Amino acid sequence: MMNVLSTLITPEKGGKQPVYLQIANQLMALIKNGTLQSGYRLLSTRQLASILKVHRRTVVQAYDELLAQGWLESQTGNGTFVARNLPDLRPLPLLVETATDRDPLKKAGFQFQKPPHLDRAVLKAGSRLHLDDGFPDPRLAPLEDLSRAYRSQLLHGNPYARLGYGETGGTTWLRQELSAHLNETRGLKTSPANILIVRGMIMGMYLAVTSLVKPGDCVVTDSPGWFGASMNFVQAGANICHVPVDEHGMDIDALEDICLKQPVRMVYVTSHHQYPTTVALRPDRRIKLLKLAEKFGFVIFEDDYDYDFHYLSKPLLPLFGADQAGMVLYCGSFTKTISPAFRIGYLVGPEDVIAHLSSLRRIIDRQGDTMLENAIAELLQTGVIQRHLRKSVRVYKQRRDLFCELLKHELPDHISFEIPDGGMAVWARFDPDIDIARLAERAAQRDLYFANGKVAGYPAQFRNYIRLGFASSDPGELEESVKIMKNLL
Repeated sequence: MMNVLSTLITPEKGGKQPVYLQIANQLMALIKNGTLQSGYRLLSTRQLASILKVHRRTVVQAYDELLAQGWLESQTGNGTFVARNLPDLRPLPLLVETATDRDPLKKAGFQFQKPPHLDRAVLKAGSRLHLDDGFPDPRLAPLEDLSRAYRSQLLHGNPYARLGYGETGGTTWLRQELSAHLNETRGLKTSPANILIVRGMIMGMYLAVTSLVKPGDCVVTDSPGWFGASMNFVQAGANICHVPVDEHGMDIDALEDICLKQPVRMVYVTSHHQYPTTVALRPDRRIKLLKLAEKFGFVIFEDDYDYDFHYLSKPLLPLFGADQAGMVLYCGSFTKTISPAFRIGYLVGPEDVIAHLSSLRRIIDRQGDTMLENAIAELLQTGVIQRHLRKSVRVYKQRRDLFCELLKHELPDHISFEIPDGGMAVWARFDPDIDIARLAERAAQRDLYFANGKVAGYPAQFRNYIRLGFASSDPGELEESVKIMKNLL
């Protein structure tokens, strides 16, 4: 056994892990796989130290570690043994069909399902140039102000209260400031009790769908629409009905036809800048949608992902502000205001629903980032975010105008589009003969990213449509990006 241990236990001196822990872990592995059986008498610390060519104190530390964990037991005057209360761990012979080694860190030993709706690529920043889905430019974000506010939250005040557990629904300060901000800018009449702070719009949607939609319920969404919303509905076991979108937004007459045929539990709508087309829901359709919700009793989930960025006139007010029957849940975030890295969003609704969703949120996320939430509250209170929004709207409007001019003059035979009234992206139709996936692949080789059209899951008639974001690129980057596309085409 002495010769065997000299080959099975091979500590690496000078490694990142202390030698005694290496010895302890390797002994533990020998016990787990049955090489060292329950009740086996180990070598003395002096003998093992001599074999491994380490100091005896190192082996003593290793034995002490395993004694403390219960893998070994010591008998005074008799030596150290593998614990006798361990189950029989005899090595099992490998079956023929499982003879190949399997890495448990890469492949689980148990079965689990991988639903196809979760098989979706995760977008990550990487390319130097990007015509993305419509993201903000973090270079414009008030990062110094946010850094100072965050530091202030870390250092000042009662540390037990400041750094301990907080409210599940979000900090009181942020909900107060956000309520005032939404009431002033969007015509709402909320109180802090109407607001649940979440980690972005997608979390708000997940909570609402998980809580309010049951398997088999009918959920209506627009087509083309946002694949992320559909993923939530499929995950909840809902039956999804699609209604078309035209130049005035969701076809509410088509929605009414569905309501007359079957019960509808929820309608998902991006009423301000419809995703992906960017068109706004016309006022008469807004009124009819609210009336249908009251008549047929369905929930309206209003996703207002980039309300503040409207260039033609004043933004249209949210459906939530005109809701007299308590049928609307309104969701937005600071993702487009500051940057996707700052996960602060908000779900607005009737007090009883918000209290219920706060309870649900607790089982997946005890609370949000108290420091960040209060830092954002400070920026709202001092007007930093409001000034940042005014500046960003001016900059993004200039970039929209430049980008649309570039597309019009440089790619007139390849791309058609309508200039969006708001938002951060252009809904572009490529010539049917262009393979967008191949074009995106070639562009990536030149350090330019744009969507390949496959991930979005648009219906067949929108096969050659993609969103081209302009907000996150400065004028020089927009010109370079369009030039690369022109050369490739």
